[in-house]
Amino acid sequence: MAGRRRWSTEEILDVAAELLRTSDPDSFSVRKLAAALGTDSSSLYRHFRSKTELLRAVADRILLTAMDGYRAEGDWRQRVTALAFQVRDAFGGQPQLAAVWGRYASSGTGSRLVMEEALQALRASGLPEEQIPARYHRIAVLVSALIASEAGVRTVSPEEREQGLELFRVAVLGADPERFPALAHFARDIRPLGTDRRAAFEEILTAQLDQIEAAVRSGRHPLGPRDPADG
Repeated sequence: MAGRRRWSTEEILDVAAELLRTSDPDSFSVRKLAAALGTDSSSLYRHFRSKTELLRAVADRILLTAMDGYRAEGDWRQRVTALAFQVRDAFGGQPQLAAVWGRYASSGTGSRLVMEEALQALRASGLPEEQIPARYHRIAVLVSALIASEAGVRTVSPEEREQGLELFRVAVLGADPERFPALAHFARDIRPLGTDRRAAFEEILTAQLDQIEAAVRSGRHPLGPRDPADG
């Protein structure tokens, strides 16, 4: 009687990624993955010690995809912007996996490649060496939050999106001007969260880079390695 097939790590990650495209991290389990592979959970734990480790590996493959063929070009601002959009676009095709990355992060080769490029770019900005880790942390938090938020919008079905838009119109355009005077005043100009997110992504990132540039020009660097805001 033939034994069960032995799956490689890459094959396991392929199937895990496919399952996550049609579900979410909460409903995903090693048991479901094992069933999809036609094996038992114990065989998968030879490759990954836990569900979290497996999910981090899945997310890291997206980062590897983002860095595949990436070339550092331009000044430091152009490099950080290009890197952020490279990662955004890589997760854009697999929005469910963006939620995985936002929740579980990654510590694999893909993550290290992204971190290395971001840190190299910030080094080229003129910031003092001791300020770079704190500035990097802010950019990383900003980009990951924006990507995870955008991914959440992309996973909504067309029917749910239309329902949401209708509720938005009712809530905004129907706001009582006496109770919500500012909302009523700006109602026709306020856009739903899912509108023009690429431009919003770039504008928010640009504002963060402007802060760094202003700090370099002024010679004042308010963020330190022990900034209380970093916890």
